[in-house]
Amino acid sequence: MRHAQRTVPRWALILGASSGFGEATAKELAKSGYDIAGVHLDRAARLDYVEAIKEEIEATGHRAWYFNINANDDEKRVEVMDALDEDIKDTGGTVAVLMHSLAFGTLKPYIAEDAITKRHMHMTMDVMAHSLIWWTQDLVRRGLMHEGGRIFAMTSSGSNRVIPSYGAVSAAKAGLESHVRQLAMELAPLGITANALRGGVTRTPAAERIPESDKLFLAAVQRNPHKRLTVTEDLAKAVVALSKPGTDWITGNVINVDGGEEISG
Repeated sequence: MRHAQRTVPRWALILGASSGFGEATAKELAKSGYDIAGVHLDRAARLDYVEAIKEEIEATGHRAWYFNINANDDEKRVEVMDALDEDIKDTGGTVAVLMHSLAFGTLKPYIAEDAITKRHMHMTMDVMAHSLIWWTQDLVRRGLMHEGGRIFAMTSSGSNRVIPSYGAVSAAKAGLESHVRQLAMELAPLGITANALRGGVTRTPAAERIPESDKLFLAAVQRNPHKRLTVTEDLAKAVVALSKPGTDWITGNVINVDGGEEISG
C-alpha cells in the first residue's frame, strides 16, 4: 500500500498583514502554497475586515493565523514565535518567507510650531526599520527559517527623496535598506536572502495619510511609463516570483517594483 506523501508546511510571516502591500502579498502567497502568519495592529472597527482576509486565505486551503499585536512589542513577538515554533516542531515545517511591511510612523516636519519630537522619531525608526532585525534574529536563533528562506522589506522612493512631512519615515526607509544589506551579508552562509522592495507610488491607506498625497499620486502617474500607479498586487506577484527556487543569488538589493517609475525621474 502506498502512503500519501506528507506535505511540509511553508509559512509566510507578514508584518503589516491587514492592509496595503502586506494584505495583497498574504493573499498571493496563500494561492502559491503558503500558510500565512499575519501580524497587524487594528482597532475593533476593522476586525471584520481582517476576518474577511483570513477567510479568503483559508479558502485556498491554507491556514491564516492573524495576531492583532504591536509588532514592536518584544513580549508579543515572542508569543508569535512560540506559536510558530510549536507548529513547526510538530510538522517539520519552516518559515520560508518573512515580509516586513510596517507602516506606522510620524508624518511631521522637522522645523515648525508642531515639529516632530524625539519620541516620535524614535518610534518611527523602531517600528519601520529596527523591528526587522529583532524578528529576523528570533527566526534564525530558533531555527525557524532555514536555507532557502527569503526576507523582504518594503521601502519607498522616499528613502532618497524629500517629501513634505516625510522626514522621519524617509530616515526609517533609508535605515531599513541599510539593515537589509547587513542582513544579506550575515545570512548568506545560512542560505537565506534579504532584499528591500521599492514599490512605486501606491494608493494605500498609509500613503493616503501623507500630506498632499493627491499631488504625489498625480505626479507618479505622469512620471510612470505605464501611466498608472503601482497597485499592491504588482508587488505581491514580485514577492511570489522572488520566493521561488533559483533566486538564491539575488540578495542585498533594493529592487524597484514600479513599472519604470524610478528610472523616469
